[in-house]
Amino acid sequence: MVIDYGLGVTNRPEAELARLREEVFELKKKLNAVIVSHNYQLPEVQDIADFVGDSFELARRSAELKAETIVFCGVDFMAETAAILNPEATVLLSALTACCPMAAMIDEHDLSEWKEKYPEAGVVAYVNTTAAVKAGSDICCTSANAIKVVESLSSDEILFVPDKNLGHYIATKTKKKMILYPGYCITHDRLTAEEVKQARINYPEAKVIVHPECQPEVVELADVVLSTSQMIRYAKESPATTFLIGTEMGLLHRLHKENPQKIFYLLSPSLICANMKRTRLETVIETMKLKKNRITVPEDIRLKAKRALERMLAVV
Repeated sequence: MVIDYGLGVTNRPEAELARLREEVFELKKKLNAVIVSHNYQLPEVQDIADFVGDSFELARRSAELKAETIVFCGVDFMAETAAILNPEATVLLSALTACCPMAAMIDEHDLSEWKEKYPEAGVVAYVNTTAAVKAGSDICCTSANAIKVVESLSSDEILFVPDKNLGHYIATKTKKKMILYPGYCITHDRLTAEEVKQARINYPEAKVIVHPECQPEVVELADVVLSTSQMIRYAKESPATTFLIGTEMGLLHRLHKENPQKIFYLLSPSLICANMKRTRLETVIETMKLKKNRITVPEDIRLKAKRALERMLAVV
């Protein structure tokens, strides 16, 4: 079976993948490298990674790694986070053009303007932001720990940047006043309430799981709202056998792989992030061969951003 992942990217013959994997592993050994991958990467990329996870898991793992080189299979802000938390390592982004459109919706100047409007508010930056925005924030968060992070602050007002959908979801779970910057994930924002309703008709026995980056009307229709790492755990532990998944399609690979006896359907074919799919085994090989796409962060920004990230990692 050939699976179309969009942008002309499909799965490939096993013999071709085996040859490419062997080259990846040889280069990894030569560079004393660790390969980390986000859950939204192509299956061929997830399968050669030493660790696969969501933004929170990858941030924690990056801070702990002792490798000389970290090859990051994800998007720009994720590699920046690794460089912030582990300055001793050489961090290489496996596809330099893999960016996060939501992270690009706010820069440090936008953040300064909003902080001036709301001087009493604690500033929480979603990890899907640039190093400079993290540096201007009090604390970072991921979708896995966002509610706990907001509750950990003493401020009654919270300026949350940049994801308005995640911010709205947090607002339904806290008594704090949430001030929401108008950014959003273009992938999750595509999922519509009509698609969820139709999927429920098609698969009435299925549990509906959606990401909190989805629109509020979509979130309201879900059985559970979870980060990708939480989706993985929920699928394993749930007695249900059929699930409708409302997040980027890359997660289905892990869900199928770790739960072969269960059935998973994507809520919409539009749930694909073109940037996450820019990484292929060939780009990983080229990046390691040429030691290119090194991600660095100016030290003054790195130290401030590190403080916000470490505060996030300390919230349990």
